[in-house]
Amino acid sequence: MTKKRTLVTGGHVITMDPTLGDLPAGDVLVEDGRIVAVKPRIEASDCEVIDATGRIVLPGLIDTHRHTWQSLVRGICADWTLGDYYFGIRLGISPALTAEDLRLAQIVGGVDALNSGVTTLLDFSHTNNTPDHSDAAIEGIMVSGVRAVHCHGFFESSPAATQFGTHADRLHDYRRLVDTYFSDPDARVTRGVSLSEPLGLPWQDTINEITTARDHGALMVNHTGCVWGSPLTFGIPELDALDLLGPDIVHVHGNSLTDEEWGLIARSGGKVSIAVETELNMGMGRPVFDACRRHGIAPTLGADVISLNSGDLWHEARFGLGFARWDATHELNLSGAMPEAVISTARDAVSWVTVNGADALGMSDRIGSLTPGKRADLIIVGGDAIEQHPRTDPYGTLVFQTTAHDVQTVLVEGNIVKRDGIVLSHDIHALGRRADTAAQQILERVAASGRSLPGTPPGAWGAIDPMAQGFLREARAAAAAAAAR
Repeated sequence: MTKKRTLVTGGHVITMDPTLGDLPAGDVLVEDGRIVAVKPRIEASDCEVIDATGRIVLPGLIDTHRHTWQSLVRGICADWTLGDYYFGIRLGISPALTAEDLRLAQIVGGVDALNSGVTTLLDFSHTNNTPDHSDAAIEGIMVSGVRAVHCHGFFESSPAATQFGTHADRLHDYRRLVDTYFSDPDARVTRGVSLSEPLGLPWQDTINEITTARDHGALMVNHTGCVWGSPLTFGIPELDALDLLGPDIVHVHGNSLTDEEWGLIARSGGKVSIAVETELNMGMGRPVFDACRRHGIAPTLGADVISLNSGDLWHEARFGLGFARWDATHELNLSGAMPEAVISTARDAVSWVTVNGADALGMSDRIGSLTPGKRADLIIVGGDAIEQHPRTDPYGTLVFQTTAHDVQTVLVEGNIVKRDGIVLSHDIHALGRRADTAAQQILERVAASGRSLPGTPPGAWGAIDPMAQGFLREARAAAAAAAAR
């Protein structure tokens, strides 16, 4: 059988592999979807050649927290708080999506990611209103061509009039999804679970979700410690008491966690995803770069709510690095002094969206660096845009000067999905027109239901708090019983 070979030549190769380092001018040989060699010069025949001279070659970016399904309401949350988001998106717009809307949203979101150089994402999918929606979400992300951990959510967007059934029905249906779509753990799209917010539902339901995920070997993602003044999204000590924390959980946000809770996450080997744009714009508090540094946790980044943020992870890296540096020097500035060095470098920021992200998703053996034997997920950045010239520091160029427009070529598992600035795998203009039409129809259905957006009730968090307090009492009782055994 003839092997499919691609040779990327002449680029400034940033491998993110500590052994290989960087090659100011180097070649990357890809064979049957895997990287087989990275050297200053490779002699190879029967190859498709991609000339990367004058450009930067690096691993595809990795997003550890993206609500891909919100791609059909891009930007609607521009002036919304977190409360507005919960009531407007999670309880308002989500119930209005049909299964076909969700399938389209997943395709649009996956292509948006690829266009900006994001080759892998943790797809936090929690608008599974029916089993048909669940199928559509998986099929859409598969069709998009992006690599993904599809984290299926058990969240109920219509608590008073469910279209799905009981929480137990949702857990039971997950087995069907695993058997239907995720029998190959080595596939481009693999299985995961997005947990419902702890203390937003009975404590036993949280335990059951975690148990279901682990029974199926699924990576988990959780919105952790991000609602101030309420138990909602907390429960870290209680999970620890039941031995339910672990390295298979990606904790998102964490802005309001205590130092003790950070210690428990670090001890468990838990991973952390920071969504800088969401956290700064929706009043969630300081992004947790400092907490990660103090507890030895490698930060990763996520574009999070595409209903607010760009799907361009370069923005997250740039804002994240800027915030991390500001946060590290703020107290020093207030004392009347200036820093002598930056706390984090541009290379650190590239690590957040490559090797760190791969580790968080349990994929360090497959992606995250241009290491021979790994999957050929790589991108080529550069071109004629003025912001790309001159290139005096490649990491500085990537973090501070690069946009989706500058991502010229993208390979996923050796397949070229974008070349010379053009997405090859989909007609993005047609997708855009379909997205426009679908968005209009979704918002018309929301309006027809009599709901205004964002529709946040006065004192919204206060109304949720008694319920969360009750679930917290259940959690503490379970933790105390475990301690007594």
